[in-house]
Amino acid sequence: MKYFTTTSKASNRAADCVFVGVYNRSKLGHGAADIDSASNGAIRDLIKSGDISTELGRCTVLTNVDGVKARRVAVAGLGKPSALDAIGFRKAVGACTKALRDTKTKQILNALTLESVKSCSPYYLARHSVEAISDVLYEFNQMKSGRKKPPMPLSSIGHSVASRGDAAQTDRGAQHGDAIANGVALAKDLGNLPSNVCTPSYLARTAKKLATGNGKLTTQVLNESDMKRLGMGSLLSVTAGATEPAKFIIMKYKNAGSAKPYVLVGKGVTFDTGGISLKPGASMDEMKFDMCGAASVIGTMAALTRMQLPINVTVVVPAVENMPSGTATKPGDIVKSMSGQTIEVLNTDAEGRLILCDALTYSKRFKPEAIIDVATLTGACVIALGHHRCAIYANNDKLQEQLFEAGNSSEDLGWPMPMGDQYAAQLKSNFADMANIGGPGGGSVTAACFLGKFTDGMNWAHLDIAGVAWKSGAQKGATGRPVALLYEYLLSNAGALP
Repeated sequence: MKYFTTTSKASNRAADCVFVGVYNRSKLGHGAADIDSASNGAIRDLIKSGDISTELGRCTVLTNVDGVKARRVAVAGLGKPSALDAIGFRKAVGACTKALRDTKTKQILNALTLESVKSCSPYYLARHSVEAISDVLYEFNQMKSGRKKPPMPLSSIGHSVASRGDAAQTDRGAQHGDAIANGVALAKDLGNLPSNVCTPSYLARTAKKLATGNGKLTTQVLNESDMKRLGMGSLLSVTAGATEPAKFIIMKYKNAGSAKPYVLVGKGVTFDTGGISLKPGASMDEMKFDMCGAASVIGTMAALTRMQLPINVTVVVPAVENMPSGTATKPGDIVKSMSGQTIEVLNTDAEGRLILCDALTYSKRFKPEAIIDVATLTGACVIALGHHRCAIYANNDKLQEQLFEAGNSSEDLGWPMPMGDQYAAQLKSNFADMANIGGPGGGSVTAACFLGKFTDGMNWAHLDIAGVAWKSGAQKGATGRPVALLYEYLLSNAGALP
């Protein structure tokens, strides 16, 4: 995809389509005002007649507008002028793109970037624009037979700027948006693939492929015998009932000399039946999404290597299947983790924490600046926060705040959650050092407290993404979250924000 910036008036650019916006009470956005002037009031007339809606999220596509060089004008409703924020901006850009999906549009000029959007610099407007367009145009049809309908052949996206002084920021925003969009698309693809294709071995091959030809990125894959030798008894207890072999993936990106790395750990349960604690049959197909934590950290690695950020990052992915069989771990079994701590497995469906705890212990060897694990860990998180925000836990207030702010800036939202001894006490076991569940109350919190027992001496955070990693229903599919949040966090710590 090619990106450009321009100070040209919206009416003067010979693009396939130009995006402009209109507000309530017939207030015209900057691009719409220019189009209206060039066309002798066409926009205002269509608003008055009801043919153009000013409601946020609505879009009307006009063709062959007098006085306008673009073939099409996509007019987005922007709602109240004083209320337009980044979410609304992305919604408007997405509505314009959706309205063009079935056209042969190759070049877009987005004049919505001229609007005043709360807390958004030209950098973020361009970045949000590229991400929103890419999200709408994403398709997953790899598994469908027959002739596939070709997508809109978009090849370039332009962003209008008020002055040339905004061009550098805007260009940078578009480039970062492109990197994030590519990382999100990879994470979506991995999540959407069925579990008979996207196995632990498939994740390992994907990670190795990313490192091919990239001198700053290396990938290492450990097998089950390596894990046994390392003492990863907790992780291996999850894969005990599966015939598909587990993989332990380590990706190292070095582009900041001897600086301490930031470590991202992603839960990679490529299918979760619940094991002996079998899940209900309804919607069990969605348990192919239980590796979306792994998908998101691999997608983040793809994004940061694309931009060659000046930072050291290590990605760790414990990848397994959780299956019931005669060799599967049973409720009441006690396993020994790599840390030496013993765990009473009261519920084999609380398996994510069992693989993550060994991954966290392994990651200590990297002496990380910070370590962040990402996991579709608990249904309790969905009850607490719904499908809008991921949960942010941390043993360090500053790290928790940094991740919260990264979510706000990237519009990949999270919410700080509590931890504490009173919650950790729910994990007491009569027979082992701890149990793997803490009862029905505060399930997301006690899961985080469990992981916290393996992070002594580390600057650690845990993102529970169970509510945001995929959508159900008619729009079923992986979301690619929280790639944007993680990228924003790394971008800030790399000193690469404009």
